[in-house]
Amino acid sequence: MPKPTPAPDVQSLVLTLRGKRVLLDSDLAKLYGVPTKQLNQQVRRNAAKFPADFAFQLNLAEAVAVMRSRSQNATLKRGQNIKYRPYAFTDYGVIQVANVLNSDAATAMSIYVVRSFMQMREELLTGATILKRLAEIDRTLLEHDAALRTIWRELQPLLLPPPEPPKRRIGFPS
Repeated sequence: MPKPTPAPDVQSLVLTLRGKRVLLDSDLAKLYGVPTKQLNQQVRRNAAKFPADFAFQLNLAEAVAVMRSRSQNATLKRGQNIKYRPYAFTDYGVIQVANVLNSDAATAMSIYVVRSFMQMREELLTGATILKRLAEIDRTLLEHDAALRTIWRELQPLLLPPPEPPKRRIGFPS
């Protein structure tokens, strides 16, 4: 039985699938110190506690893509076929897994994992606030640029050199 890892870097394990930030069952099992088979067994036994916004099973294309993104080799090695498609758990699903595993280690780790998700959410909100402020600055600069273009158009005729006066003809008028 694997032991829980101390203070893991949960954010590096988080993936974005189907527009949601999720942890895969194998990563979650390592964090909680249980075999992946046991975790998935508990999830199947308590299926009513895991609606679609808490957990979902990856389709074959997603599973292959995840496997390839985590491997340096593009092909699977012998014995590393995808026999069982992994489950993906959102932050709410992570809490539910801790509840169905019902162990002190799982509870302690779920608090840690949920705090990591909360920190990521705060960082995203901070980034969104910065982007909103940059959009306001951009809009202000565009208005300012339009005013400068108008001033430039008005000043341009004044900046042209004056026309040369006509040359005087030398001699008698004809």
